[in-house]
Amino acid sequence: MAHGGTAARAGIGFGTALAIAISWSQHQSILWAILHGFFSWFYVIYYALTRG
Repeated sequence: MAHGGTAARAGIGFGTALAIAISWSQHQSILWAILHGFFSWFYVIYYALTRG
């Protein structure tokens, strides 16, 4: 069971980093990057579904 917790924490960290990177490339704003990092995977999925 200990490995499952570690994998979950790593996934959350990766999602946050990915959301911040996408946000920065789109908006070049630290405030947007923080906000999108907070929503992490939700923003990543939203971006993937709505990019043109």
